[in-house]
Amino acid sequence: MQSPFSRRNGLKGVLGIAALTTLAACGGGDDGGSGSGEGGSGDSGGDVVVNGTEPQNPLVPTNTNEVGGGRLLDSLWAGLVYYKADGSPEMDVAESIESTDAQNYTIKIKSDQTFSDGTPVTAKSFVDAWNYGALGTNAQLSSYFFEPIEGYEAVQAEPPTAQTMSGLAVVDDTTFTVKLVQPESDFRLRLGYSAFYPLPESAYSDIAAYGENPIGNGPYKLREQGAWQHNVRIDFVPNETYGGPREAQNDSLAFIFYETYDAAYSALQGGDLDVLDNIPSSALLTYRDDLGDRAVNQPAAIFQSFCIPEGLAGFGGEEGKLRRQALSYAFDRAAVCKAIFNDTRTPAKDFTSPVIAGYSETIPGNEVLSYDEAQAKQLWDQANAIAPWNGSTFTIAYNTDGDHQAWVDAVTASIRQVLGIQAEGRPYPTFSQIRTEITNRTIEGAFRTGWQADYPALYNFLAPLYATGAGSNDGDYSNPQFDALLQQAAGTTDEDQSNAILQQAQTILFSDLPVLPLWYANASGGFGEQANDVEFGWNSVPLYYQITKS
Repeated sequence: MQSPFSRRNGLKGVLGIAALTTLAACGGGDDGGSGSGEGGSGDSGGDVVVNGTEPQNPLVPTNTNEVGGGRLLDSLWAGLVYYKADGSPEMDVAESIESTDAQNYTIKIKSDQTFSDGTPVTAKSFVDAWNYGALGTNAQLSSYFFEPIEGYEAVQAEPPTAQTMSGLAVVDDTTFTVKLVQPESDFRLRLGYSAFYPLPESAYSDIAAYGENPIGNGPYKLREQGAWQHNVRIDFVPNETYGGPREAQNDSLAFIFYETYDAAYSALQGGDLDVLDNIPSSALLTYRDDLGDRAVNQPAAIFQSFCIPEGLAGFGGEEGKLRRQALSYAFDRAAVCKAIFNDTRTPAKDFTSPVIAGYSETIPGNEVLSYDEAQAKQLWDQANAIAPWNGSTFTIAYNTDGDHQAWVDAVTASIRQVLGIQAEGRPYPTFSQIRTEITNRTIEGAFRTGWQADYPALYNFLAPLYATGAGSNDGDYSNPQFDALLQQAAGTTDEDQSNAILQQAQTILFSDLPVLPLWYANASGGFGEQANDVEFGWNSVPLYYQITKS
């Protein structure tokens, strides 16, 4: 999922990975991930106020692939499973998900499930929603998530040769079956992601209007029609029809879209904000003293980078490969993590996350992530021998509402000094604006990217971003060898073997550098004095439904 402070479209022929992974919970002391503010819980759960970012698109599950919209979806909807704080999956709407061969699944949902408007949630609600999301003419950003299902290619053809996937079948109101193209051992694990949420029948008459006033089946619903004030806030109240494990413990939940994290941090300190999910760089040296045991700093499944598009002038072919490597050697990740982020970031050693099973910091080729001025200059000169640099300014675009300016300024300053070229940041006011230009391929220059995992597996960090045609492959990277290794890992049911293949695939990424890895982000945030039961999950998102106020 694309992260605003650091989600995707269609893969061709690859999707899958190894078995389910369970992450260890982190906490304790100043750096703990959970705790309660002063005083105990009152008789009421209270009106909870948290920060957020304006979603890129209307709130349709299969067309939302960034964090700002994703956290709203996860509050408004319930999927077949959900992820606990440690990343382990638990049943939500599903009663059972069974398979004897990891290729043919029978899914039963709990009876008497309803959407917030009182209409029933049935097996058909899931099957219709998945078919809608997969159909190519609907152009949904997360359509690639359905690629493992038999019949996906037919609905993606231009024009489609089928309107529905042959691998989906409704058995009765509470049962449907899924047939995959090949065994996918972690298919159950993926089913907590928002692309697999159900839709009510009313959604399809006007999907855009539905996305502005969505009706879900989760722990919350919109306070009222029009409760989404664009670029300002969105207000939720508990959904009384939801009876699942994530029942809201508060009286309301408001997401405020602050222009900057500095403004959000001031609101937290002033008592106008109850939970903040990211500390601005300006406060990283002081926030532990400011907040005490209400400060949060814990590992999370977040990878940050910047992307140099394949079509950018001077960055194609062998010349481009050399320039990418030169740029990677030209700045000191460790120094930035310490000076700007006060060690709430860890320099990247790969393209995934240390909190995910199978992670390795010794993948061949990752020396390109080290700081080496001489090597940077030598590689840049080798690129110039192929074709001289055109003299244009190298830019890194970023969103100012995501607190990126400090690191972009530091990285571009180092590039100027080491390589002797002009380099600077290119600010966009909002995450929504920069994502729209990236999606439309109208953005100029390089741009910051980030990935917050959808489910806890190595594959989720690689296939959505770098497979040919993938929805979050923002730089349009394509390497047949890399794609083949992804497909090989997808069909491997042994977790260790699959992870070894994915590590091998990363050696190709280190050679090609479709993005320049920067660092892994911790969940660094905090909560107010009246907030209780605050816990940040494995992916850095607070568990909003359990927060109360004293």
